[in-house]
Amino acid sequence: MPPYSGWGKVAAMEHRPDLPWYRQLHWQVLMAMALGALTGVVFGAPAAARIGWIGDLFMKLLRMIIVPLVLTSIISGVASVGGGRALGRLFSKTLGYYVLSSLLATSVALFMVNIIRPGVGANMTETTQADLPPLETPTSAVQLLLDIVPENVIQAAASADMLALIFFAIVFGVAITTLPGKHRDTVIELFDALFHTMMQLTSGIIKFLPIGVFALITRMVGTTGFESFRPLALYAVTIFSGLTVHLFITLPVLLIVLGRISPRIHFGNMRDPMLIAFSTSSSGATLPVTLDSVENKVGVSNKVASFVLPMGATVNMDGTAVFECAGALFIAQVLGFDLTIMQQGVVILTALLASIGAAAVPSAGLVVIFIVLEAVGLRGPDVNLIVGAMLAIDRPLDMYRTVVNIFSDSCGAAIIARSEGESGVDTEIR
Repeated sequence: MPPYSGWGKVAAMEHRPDLPWYRQLHWQVLMAMALGALTGVVFGAPAAARIGWIGDLFMKLLRMIIVPLVLTSIISGVASVGGGRALGRLFSKTLGYYVLSSLLATSVALFMVNIIRPGVGANMTETTQADLPPLETPTSAVQLLLDIVPENVIQAAASADMLALIFFAIVFGVAITTLPGKHRDTVIELFDALFHTMMQLTSGIIKFLPIGVFALITRMVGTTGFESFRPLALYAVTIFSGLTVHLFITLPVLLIVLGRISPRIHFGNMRDPMLIAFSTSSSGATLPVTLDSVENKVGVSNKVASFVLPMGATVNMDGTAVFECAGALFIAQVLGFDLTIMQQGVVILTALLASIGAAAVPSAGLVVIFIVLEAVGLRGPDVNLIVGAMLAIDRPLDMYRTVVNIFSDSCGAAIIARSEGESGVDTEIR
């Protein structure tokens, strides 16, 4: 069974270029943002009090789907990549590359946030740090390891202990691959169906994004004025810078060091998938084009490409990892928290694992960022308000991070093909 065989249908629901511009989601969000800012300026605090609850309701809907979406996404994805000794070596290389690239992506995000510090001194809420509870993070690496393994999975789900849930989902998915053929296929089909059901629900909630953005921006501007937009601009610069560094420095270095591949040639051969990824904001929708380019232009064999790329669309989300890590640290800075090294380490680890649970469809990172926030105890109405403001400017950033996602997948395919002895990889721009 190919991983996530129905992603094309899910992505098609989100990306409809044939619709009039005023019915496309990103234009609706921009209009909602402008209308919310205008409403907040004209009517002030009274409008914020009367309309703000709608934004809270939308954020609760997003939080509602986190646990089932992540569980079904990770279990379905890990189980669908298959098992068996023949695939063991290829699986190990692929997973190793994807963990390395995602870890480097979160490290780049951490570096950029600490250099630019977009949330320091920001005035986006009326709450001060003194009004907030202390952050909940492990006190040591050993404690972090112990916390990752849940004593009770049901309790972990009820308390939204996302690190424990992600760990359980990964090992559960691996266990499915060891079942006999008939039972394995049955369980994979079940979780694949559950995953697509959750994606239908997620798509339905995302359609109300303009209404949620309107309410959240109205409350933010009505209570704090336009001071909130300066840190948002710095936040966008931080995300853009992190994605750019990873796309044009980190990944080319991996191509050179691990694959002895020319980044210039690889960029040239991946032009079409990168353009489609930017326009659709969906790794899943781009996957057929990515497969075609990696096989016919990059020169990777079908055996490697058909395994590595679908698996990448499942577990490798470098751009999403940058967004989740930088977004969580930005919110912590806005609220006045100066995270320790251990706390920032938890953010990196959670962003790395949470990116595995980000489905390959537009705006999936909007849901998954709550996983990282929960890991360090960032929750409450003020966090919802800041996340809502981040959502309002997320569309162009989402387009760019999708490009990073699919380019990282293609780099993995090329590097692994070279490691398997394939000699015709990226020898020229085709």
